[in-house]
Amino acid sequence: MSFSSEVKDELAKHISPSRHCRIAELAAMVHFCGQIGCDKDGMYTIGFQTENEAVLRKGFTLLKKTYNIDTDVAMSDEQLQDFFQKMGNPGEPVSSLLIKNSCCQRAFLRGAFLSIGSISDPQKSYHLEFVCTDEDKARQLQRVIQGFGIDAKIIVRKKYYVVYLKEGESIVDILNICEAHVSLMKLENMRILKEMRNSINRKVNCETANITKTVNAATRQVEDIEYIRDYYGFSKLSDNLREMAEIRLEHPDSPLKELGGYLNPPVGKSGVNHRLRKLSELADRLRG
Repeated sequence: MSFSSEVKDELAKHISPSRHCRIAELAAMVHFCGQIGCDKDGMYTIGFQTENEAVLRKGFTLLKKTYNIDTDVAMSDEQLQDFFQKMGNPGEPVSSLLIKNSCCQRAFLRGAFLSIGSISDPQKSYHLEFVCTDEDKARQLQRVIQGFGIDAKIIVRKKYYVVYLKEGESIVDILNICEAHVSLMKLENMRILKEMRNSINRKVNCETANITKTVNAATRQVEDIEYIRDYYGFSKLSDNLREMAEIRLEHPDSPLKELGGYLNPPVGKSGVNHRLRKLSELADRLRG
């Protein structure tokens, strides 16, 4: 099961004890994925366009608990109109009166995610989106999300308006708002492990780069000193440079600080670096 399905399963089991919150959540589901059926006798049924059985059960449960509507029982045109008078026109955004309270806005977002939301596998990337067929509904959804201090953006994808989040922290906030606490903890654990792996990889890459840099520098120093020995001679060097050259050839893999300890008297890292630089400059002049 995908992480997105796990989140929806958790949200589908959450039934708000407050009727006004159930209405807000049901309104989101009706407006985003509701569908009306009509039989040959002109009677109507209410359903939800989704492949997720948990979401279907949640929609039917909300209809039954909130308005005592049994989806297996056909409705007359009058009953249907009465229902939409309470829910609003499904082709338009949800009435602001139904989601004026913060708790109802949370329920609205929960219903919206169940209907048209999805979230990527956190182990691969952070991406949560709501795919809307109507721009006005997308704008309303964006405003509600932004009302909780979350930066939601909209992009047009073919004929759809996609409200999306790409920051892991923002996705955690949305899951918290929708009260998907189990999924939230799972996502947080994945984020921690992912950040730890990234941190370790950065340190390893940094150390590897430093080692490579040190090895390359030591190799160049040895090549320069060997060139001086073969084409100039150590006898022509000053005492401190000759000693430095001999020590480097004896200890080609040692770091600068360690090389300084072999000198008599010992020299610090900066002093060793200065002497090696002088030797490299001499080798360059000889080559030139």
